[in-house]
Amino acid sequence: MGIGTRIQQLRVNNGLTQEKLAELLNVSRQSISKWEIEQSLPEIDKIVLMSKLFHVGTNELLLEEADIKKLRPQELHLGSIYLITRDFEKSIAFYEKLLSMTVSTRNCGNKFAEFFFDNKCLALMNESNLPGHHYGDGDHKFVLNFWVEDLRREHNRVKDLDIGHVTEIQKVHDGYYYFNIYDPDKNVCEITGEFHPERDE
Repeated sequence: MGIGTRIQQLRVNNGLTQEKLAELLNVSRQSISKWEIEQSLPEIDKIVLMSKLFHVGTNELLLEEADIKKLRPQELHLGSIYLITRDFEKSIAFYEKLLSMTVSTRNCGNKFAEFFFDNKCLALMNESNLPGHHYGDGDHKFVLNFWVEDLRREHNRVKDLDIGHVTEIQKVHDGYYYFNIYDPDKNVCEITGEFHPERDE
Protein backbone atom coordinates (compact mmCIF):
# COMPACT_ATOMS: atom_id res chain seq x y z
CA MET A 1 0.00 0.00 0.00
CA GLY A 2 1.54 3.30 -1.15
CA ILE A 3 1.22 6.74 0.41
CA GLY A 4 -1.58 7.70 -1.98
CA THR A 5 -3.73 4.74 -0.98
CA ARG A 6 -3.06 5.44 2.71
CA ILE A 7 -4.08 9.10 2.33
CA GLN A 8 -7.26 8.05 0.54
CA GLN A 9 -8.06 5.40 3.15
CA LEU A 10 -7.53 7.81 6.05
CA ARG A 11 -9.56 10.51 4.33
CA VAL A 12 -12.49 8.15 3.73
CA ASN A 13 -12.26 6.68 7.24
CA ASN A 14 -12.53 10.20 8.63
CA GLY A 15 -15.57 11.02 6.48
CA LEU A 16 -13.84 13.68 4.37
CA THR A 17 -14.28 14.45 0.69
CA GLN A 18 -11.29 15.45 -1.41
CA GLU A 19 -12.69 18.98 -1.39
CA LYS A 20 -12.97 19.11 2.40
CA LEU A 21 -9.47 17.70 2.93
CA ALA A 22 -8.10 20.22 0.43
CA GLU A 23 -9.80 23.02 2.35
CA LEU A 24 -8.36 21.83 5.67
CA LEU A 25 -4.85 21.60 4.21
CA ASN A 26 -5.14 24.82 2.19
CA VAL A 27 -4.41 23.11 -1.13
CA SER A 28 -6.46 22.47 -4.26
CA ARG A 29 -8.74 19.46 -4.72
CA GLN A 30 -6.57 18.50 -7.71
CA SER A 31 -3.56 18.27 -5.35
CA ILE A 32 -5.41 15.74 -3.17
CA SER A 33 -6.42 13.77 -6.26
CA LYS A 34 -2.83 13.70 -7.54
CA TRP A 35 -1.53 12.58 -4.10
CA GLU A 36 -4.04 9.74 -3.96
CA ILE A 37 -3.14 8.39 -7.42
CA GLU A 38 0.54 9.13 -6.68
CA GLN A 39 1.09 11.50 -9.57
CA SER A 40 2.71 13.79 -7.00
CA LEU A 41 3.69 13.68 -3.34
CA PRO A 42 2.61 16.02 -0.55
CA GLU A 43 5.19 18.32 0.96
CA ILE A 44 6.45 17.47 4.42
CA ASP A 45 4.41 20.21 6.16
CA LYS A 46 1.23 18.73 4.60
CA ILE A 47 2.20 15.25 5.81
CA VAL A 48 2.62 16.62 9.34
CA LEU A 49 -0.77 18.36 9.10
CA MET A 50 -2.46 15.17 7.86
CA SER A 51 -0.91 13.11 10.66
CA LYS A 52 -2.44 15.53 13.17
CA LEU A 53 -5.76 15.65 11.34
CA PHE A 54 -6.05 11.86 11.10
CA HIS A 55 -4.51 11.23 14.57
CA VAL A 56 -1.77 8.96 13.22
CA GLY A 57 2.00 9.15 13.26
CA THR A 58 3.80 10.38 10.16
CA ASN A 59 5.13 6.82 9.87
CA GLU A 60 1.57 5.67 9.10
CA LEU A 61 1.63 7.89 6.02
CA LEU A 62 5.21 7.48 4.85
CA LEU A 63 6.16 3.84 5.44
CA GLU A 64 5.07 0.65 3.75
CA GLU A 65 2.62 -1.49 5.77
CA ALA A 66 5.25 -4.16 6.51
CA ASP A 67 7.57 -1.52 7.96
CA ILE A 68 4.73 0.07 9.95
CA LYS A 69 3.94 -3.31 11.55
CA LYS A 70 7.56 -3.65 12.67
CA LEU A 71 7.32 -0.32 14.51
CA ARG A 72 3.95 -0.96 16.14
CA PRO A 73 3.87 -2.53 19.60
CA GLN A 74 3.04 -6.21 19.38
CA GLU A 75 -0.59 -6.94 20.22
CA LEU A 76 -1.04 -9.02 23.35
CA HIS A 77 -3.98 -11.41 23.36
CA LEU A 78 -5.47 -12.91 26.50
CA GLY A 79 -5.23 -16.68 26.60
CA SER A 80 -6.25 -18.53 29.73
CA ILE A 81 -6.26 -17.24 33.28
CA TYR A 82 -4.08 -19.68 35.26
CA LEU A 83 -4.57 -20.36 38.93
CA ILE A 84 -1.88 -22.49 40.55
CA THR A 85 -3.68 -24.77 43.00
CA ARG A 86 -2.20 -26.62 45.95
CA ASP A 87 -5.25 -28.84 46.49
CA PHE A 88 -6.38 -29.58 42.93
CA GLU A 89 -9.56 -31.53 43.73
CA LYS A 90 -10.72 -29.09 46.37
CA SER A 91 -10.19 -26.16 43.98
CA ILE A 92 -12.16 -27.86 41.20
CA ALA A 93 -15.05 -28.46 43.61
CA PHE A 94 -14.87 -24.83 44.79
CA TYR A 95 -15.06 -23.36 41.26
CA GLU A 96 -17.75 -25.81 40.13
CA LYS A 97 -19.94 -24.54 42.95
CA LEU A 98 -19.01 -20.88 42.59
CA LEU A 99 -19.55 -20.87 38.80
CA SER A 100 -22.57 -23.21 38.99
CA MET A 101 -21.11 -25.46 36.30
CA THR A 102 -19.11 -28.64 35.98
CA VAL A 103 -15.51 -28.44 34.87
CA SER A 104 -15.35 -28.14 31.06
CA THR A 105 -12.21 -30.18 30.38
CA ARG A 106 -9.84 -32.06 32.60
CA ASN A 107 -6.40 -33.39 31.72
CA CYS A 108 -6.22 -37.12 32.40
CA GLY A 109 -2.90 -36.71 34.21
CA ASN A 110 -4.46 -34.28 36.70
CA LYS A 111 -2.22 -31.48 35.47
CA PHE A 112 -4.95 -28.95 34.78
CA ALA A 113 -8.69 -28.41 34.56
CA GLU A 114 -10.48 -25.74 32.53
CA PHE A 115 -13.73 -23.82 32.90
CA PHE A 116 -15.03 -22.11 29.76
CA PHE A 117 -17.57 -19.32 30.30
CA ASP A 118 -18.24 -15.85 28.88
CA ASN A 119 -15.81 -16.68 26.04
CA LYS A 120 -13.01 -16.94 28.60
CA CYS A 121 -11.03 -19.79 30.10
CA LEU A 122 -10.15 -20.22 33.75
CA ALA A 123 -7.51 -22.94 34.03
CA LEU A 124 -6.65 -24.56 37.36
CA MET A 125 -3.07 -25.85 37.35
CA ASN A 126 -2.11 -28.64 39.75
CA GLU A 127 1.01 -27.37 41.51
CA SER A 128 2.18 -30.87 42.45
CA ASN A 129 1.90 -32.21 38.89
CA LEU A 130 3.49 -29.60 36.64
CA PRO A 131 6.73 -31.08 35.26
CA GLY A 132 8.30 -28.62 32.89
CA HIS A 133 6.32 -25.72 34.34
CA HIS A 134 7.89 -23.66 37.06
CA TYR A 135 6.19 -20.46 38.15
CA GLY A 136 8.76 -19.31 40.68
CA ASP A 137 8.50 -19.45 44.44
CA GLY A 138 5.82 -16.82 45.05
CA ASP A 139 2.43 -17.53 46.54
CA HIS A 140 0.75 -17.29 43.09
CA LYS A 141 -2.15 -15.13 44.18
CA PHE A 142 -4.64 -13.80 41.64
CA VAL A 143 -7.73 -11.64 41.85
CA LEU A 144 -10.62 -12.81 39.68
CA ASN A 145 -13.32 -10.22 39.07
CA PHE A 146 -16.90 -11.33 38.38
CA TRP A 147 -19.99 -9.21 37.70
CA VAL A 148 -23.62 -10.05 38.49
CA GLU A 149 -26.96 -8.29 38.05
CA ASP A 150 -28.00 -8.48 41.72
CA LEU A 151 -25.12 -8.30 44.20
CA ARG A 152 -27.24 -8.92 47.32
CA ARG A 153 -28.75 -12.09 45.86
CA GLU A 154 -25.32 -13.37 44.78
CA HIS A 155 -23.87 -12.57 48.20
CA ASN A 156 -26.58 -14.69 49.83
CA ARG A 157 -26.07 -17.50 47.30
CA VAL A 158 -22.30 -17.65 47.81
CA LYS A 159 -22.61 -17.56 51.61
CA ASP A 160 -25.10 -20.45 51.42
CA LEU A 161 -22.61 -22.48 49.37
CA ASP A 162 -20.28 -22.54 52.40
CA ILE A 163 -17.20 -23.06 50.23
CA GLY A 164 -14.90 -20.40 51.66
CA HIS A 165 -14.61 -17.18 53.65
CA VAL A 166 -16.98 -14.50 52.32
CA THR A 167 -16.64 -10.82 53.26
CA GLU A 168 -19.52 -8.45 53.75
CA ILE A 169 -20.50 -6.21 50.84
CA GLN A 170 -18.10 -3.28 50.69
CA LYS A 171 -18.50 0.17 49.14
CA VAL A 172 -15.77 1.68 46.97
CA HIS A 173 -17.94 4.63 45.94
CA ASP A 174 -21.57 5.23 44.96
CA GLY A 175 -22.25 2.78 42.15
CA TYR A 176 -19.40 0.37 42.95
CA TYR A 177 -19.97 -2.30 45.58
CA TYR A 178 -18.31 -5.67 45.92
CA PHE A 179 -17.64 -8.63 48.17
CA ASN A 180 -14.81 -11.15 48.18
CA ILE A 181 -14.72 -14.90 48.53
CA TYR A 182 -11.42 -16.72 48.93
CA ASP A 183 -10.68 -19.98 47.15
CA PRO A 184 -8.72 -22.86 48.80
CA ASP A 185 -5.40 -21.19 47.87
CA LYS A 186 -6.53 -17.79 49.24
CA ASN A 187 -6.91 -16.34 45.73
CA VAL A 188 -9.47 -13.55 45.81
CA CYS A 189 -12.69 -13.74 43.81
CA GLU A 190 -14.11 -10.23 43.78
CA ILE A 191 -17.79 -10.10 42.87
CA THR A 192 -19.36 -6.79 41.88
CA GLY A 193 -22.79 -5.79 40.61
CA GLU A 194 -25.95 -3.77 41.10
CA PHE A 195 -26.51 -2.98 44.76
CA HIS A 196 -28.90 -0.58 46.50
CA PRO A 197 -28.15 -0.42 50.25
CA GLU A 198 -31.22 1.72 50.95
CA ARG A 199 -33.44 -1.28 50.10
CA ASP A 200 -32.03 -3.13 53.10
CA GLU A 201 -32.64 -0.27 55.54
